[in-house]
Amino acid sequence: MKHPSAYLDWYIHVPKVKYDFRSSGLGFFKYDLMLGEVDLSVNYANGNPEATKLLAKRYSVKPENVFISSEGTSGQNVRLLRYLAEKSKKKEAIVEYPTYEPFLRQVQEYFPEVKRLERKENDAYRLDSTALRKLVSNKTGLFALTNPHAPSGATSNANELKEILTVARENDVHVLCDEIYAEFNRKTIPTVFSIDDELGIVTTSFTKAYGLGGLRFSVALAKEDLVKELYNDTLNTIGNSSNIVQLIAIELLTRGREKLEEHKRKWIRFKNETERWLNKNDFEYFPNKAGITYWIKMPTKETYQWINDHTIPKYSLAPVPGAFFLFKKGYKLVRTDKIRLGLGNINPDNPNLSEALGVLGKAVTSYKQP
Repeated sequence: MKHPSAYLDWYIHVPKVKYDFRSSGLGFFKYDLMLGEVDLSVNYANGNPEATKLLAKRYSVKPENVFISSEGTSGQNVRLLRYLAEKSKKKEAIVEYPTYEPFLRQVQEYFPEVKRLERKENDAYRLDSTALRKLVSNKTGLFALTNPHAPSGATSNANELKEILTVARENDVHVLCDEIYAEFNRKTIPTVFSIDDELGIVTTSFTKAYGLGGLRFSVALAKEDLVKELYNDTLNTIGNSSNIVQLIAIELLTRGREKLEEHKRKWIRFKNETERWLNKNDFEYFPNKAGITYWIKMPTKETYQWINDHTIPKYSLAPVPGAFFLFKKGYKLVRTDKIRLGLGNINPDNPNLSEALGVLGKAVTSYKQP
């Protein structure tokens, strides 16, 4: 890759810590699979029909609008970005700011010109269609966003999305929306595909809502012609996606559905505890109704240094530096007072959240600003 992620490189090189606030996806989901006798020779060029129908029902779409793949949401994003860039003569993309850095790098890999649409903190990180209209040109082929927004957790409603898709239709621009966090509260968050089934494209999976990161199962919602092209692309690159993965997904989304929801509810309790602690200690943070992360303002003005030189080595505690969401184009780290606090690594069978939050408080009060 020409544009590797600085965030992912940092993430995998953080030493093992006792209080790990890095993860945005639920962990610790265990399930006793009872698949019975399975024909391991079977695979499908266009996805397992039963899995496709289940997902179509979940998202209120037709089965032909569902693309299933044995990879994470990031893999879906890369496949779509590459395909759209190859098929279009337009070489410019617009990416929201701030955003999840690997998403930005993926867009940069396939679109040589990237503009940024700012989601302003003083406007509750709202998508601004007026600002988007000023950025769009006849070279623009893609608008890339997240909903809920990573990192803030701000959720765009149907009216906000309609305004964005109106600009997209006026300029014939595809809108690729990573909606992985929406699965935590799916019924209340509209898909971009439901707003515009020609230009709206959704990517998602169940890591952030249910803890299925190890399953490697993801979904895209798109117009029928594009879904066919995606399956053809899969066939000619990695081959058909794993039917076993899709059989497990069927099991979980049917007989295992209540266990998935029960697992998610454990993190709702963690969210409530975290918010009580943040409020009690007067931390400013953006309210997050979907997902288990918090975008928090800290007393220190440079959280990257604070985390790497102070909280990790001295307190065995690791949140994510906010600077990783604030790259404009290159790799220069900006000074910021923000961190992203993720609750995914809290073990519900042996929770240490109260202790971890207490240590976070000590790491704040003990720090001497350089």
